[in-house]
Amino acid sequence: MALHFSSACLCSLSQRRVQKIRAVSSVSSVTEEDKVKLGGSDLKVTKLGIGAWSWGDTSYWNNFEWDDKKLKAAKTAFDASIDCGITFIDTAEVYGSRFSFGAINSETLLGRFIKERKERDPEAEVSVATKFAALPWRLGRQSVLAALKDSLARLGLSSVDLYQLHWPGIWGNEGYIDGLGDAVEQGLVKAVGVSNYSEKRLRNAYEQLKKRGIPLASNQVNYSLIYRLPEQNGVKAACDELGVTLIAYSPIAQGALTGKYTPENPPTGPRGQIYTPEYLTKLQPLINRIKEIGESYSKTSTQVVLNWLIAQENVVPIPGAKNAEQAKEFAGALGWRLTQQEVDELRSLASDLKPIIGFPVEKL
Repeated sequence: MALHFSSACLCSLSQRRVQKIRAVSSVSSVTEEDKVKLGGSDLKVTKLGIGAWSWGDTSYWNNFEWDDKKLKAAKTAFDASIDCGITFIDTAEVYGSRFSFGAINSETLLGRFIKERKERDPEAEVSVATKFAALPWRLGRQSVLAALKDSLARLGLSSVDLYQLHWPGIWGNEGYIDGLGDAVEQGLVKAVGVSNYSEKRLRNAYEQLKKRGIPLASNQVNYSLIYRLPEQNGVKAACDELGVTLIAYSPIAQGALTGKYTPENPPTGPRGQIYTPEYLTKLQPLINRIKEIGESYSKTSTQVVLNWLIAQENVVPIPGAKNAEQAKEFAGALGWRLTQQEVDELRSLASDLKPIIGFPVEKL
């Protein structure tokens, strides 16, 4: 579906600094210059999207709880994103689902938010990306089409803009790729992609779709200033070579790069097992430099690290937004650019840190 959004972004953001003092610059409406094609497809999206992993989730996010307050906050995150012109929203069938011990499916929530928005603004449209879960009992191309149709039912849509394989399966991957091609040919999706694919798997998927004249639009992988495995394992280089867009999930390292957390105030829940006080202590020199650079641009640390990813070229970050304030802040990563010297300096500082644990299947 095509994208249309208000000509003027409604986001005037208050100044804020790291922790309780914040500095968020004003955000103008997104222009055509802030949009890119996904790979070789005809689908154009904003250079930055919004991830909906946390919506309805109680297994990793939201302190294992879900209530009306969190639901309303997610709704404001959606509306604020659209108001700012950030109209590329990424979800998945397993986010918030019973399979992942969630409270309510993220696709269901997104579908509801879209419907309510359209009732107020019929011209507003959203570019929806969702994902197929390669569960061991799912075999062949028909399993992809069946799952996609279930996703469409939850979203309340007749098609989605981007459909991705969430991770490589234990077996049946060729059938899954065939299913993606079938989905394109049946008009159920505009573009198709993969997620957590290694360089070898990425190239195989690209070639298999190419035989049918269908471009592989994207590979969604974990990528941030402190998780640069895509640069080291050949995935980023292969994406650039093949013309496949790299969609970066966890681009702010699940909040660790925002300056919000300190050794005395680590994140709660499962994230606390990754970003421990010991790790956060070693992270502080990088966090301090990110903050200094942000202040020189009147930008927050979050906006700096998102801009760092955009500066890598052929990368679309999709930070997760739980509320309107976060969504508005993310939009402030667009419309300006770090210098190459700053980009290199931050990479150099980050190189001194031990890499965090990623998603195991990306190494298969």
